[in-house]
Amino acid sequence: MPEPTDPYETARHVTRPHATDEVSVNAIPAAQRRPHDPDPDTVDAGLLDCVQANLGVLADHHHGPGTHLRLGARLRFHCHPGEDGLPTVDPPLDTHLAEAERVLGLRVATRARLAGEGLLDAVRAAGGAHRYVVADAHALPWLPYHRRAHMDHSFLLAAGPDGWHVTDAYRNETRWGAADPGQWTLADSQLAEITTAEVLDLRPVELPKEPDPAWENGPTEEYLAAYGTCPDRARALHRLTAETWLLTRARKLHARYRERAGLPVDQDHLRRWDAVQEQTYLAHRRVERGRAEPSGLLQRLREALAADEAAFGGGNTTSHGSAASEPGPADAALRRSVAAIVAAVLGAAEPDLLDGAAFDTYATFSSFRLVEIIERLEAELDLELDPDALVPENLHRVDDLCRIAR
Repeated sequence: MPEPTDPYETARHVTRPHATDEVSVNAIPAAQRRPHDPDPDTVDAGLLDCVQANLGVLADHHHGPGTHLRLGARLRFHCHPGEDGLPTVDPPLDTHLAEAERVLGLRVATRARLAGEGLLDAVRAAGGAHRYVVADAHALPWLPYHRRAHMDHSFLLAAGPDGWHVTDAYRNETRWGAADPGQWTLADSQLAEITTAEVLDLRPVELPKEPDPAWENGPTEEYLAAYGTCPDRARALHRLTAETWLLTRARKLHARYRERAGLPVDQDHLRRWDAVQEQTYLAHRRVERGRAEPSGLLQRLREALAADEAAFGGGNTTSHGSAASEPGPADAALRRSVAAIVAAVLGAAEPDLLDGAAFDTYATFSSFRLVEIIERLEAELDLELDPDALVPENLHRVDDLCRIAR
């Protein structure tokens, strides 16, 4: 499961350098990549999770660009047992592999959990062919998660004359910097932190018939109740942030597949999911800092899940809630103070912000920057914002912030 992440990444990716604790890796420029290698740039990386991304690369490599979008053919709400009694919509690896055979034309030929030299020996024995590997992101030096966070992460690995060739199409904006699709050449020592990994030989088989887009609902109340009643609110919101990330990406992937099939897509519904993800991340960060948890978060998630049927199941589009009220006049000094804080965080011009420019129109904006704006606003103006007012509708313009700061 991914670490809590930036809701805006899938719409506008901002590349930032990231440190990897003094461990550097050699990225292979696109122009110098081996022509027979799978290409990480063929997939819509912002729509796929860290296991799907490299299944998609292999599918496009064997069956042609766009094959990876078949992973979005069926949108289904289904929970699996998670850590500490909290359910998750993140499926286990076995489920991903079954889906890869069912829709991507990839079949597992061999699979083994290997450690240390056994991992490298198995890949070396493949004679330059790529193996699909799932290991702990904490041990992978090309990722911003390196030595910072533990989670399963996939990549493609092959032996080359100049070292180990890694291909990884995963894209995400994290609190430590950006994970970007690419290829890298690594030495043995740079893979030495991998203690154990799943190593799979995925072979192409006949590509199944193009599946029809399908939406299938599942029971949501038990899922929502588990997160609502968990006494450890920091842990629950940390996990729920990752959950809403997965839910949002799945809906955007399904929407892209529907578009390819010539079916309409409700863009307002996708924006609603962005808002759910944003609000969840804000709630997580506030509780993490010891502040009050905003109310209404689970109800917003409940409404978004219920609205899936209208958006994807063939009904009429449901209401997406009332629009934010027009901002009233704010004290001039307060407006200038708020604009100065936002300008400093986003690198924006204060006059534009005072004229009503929306924060999310700036390439530097992300939910990480929004949290920084709120934290600086509370610290520099010596106030604590009403947690129930911290919803996306109130947080995208100077006058929005002034209204809830008064």
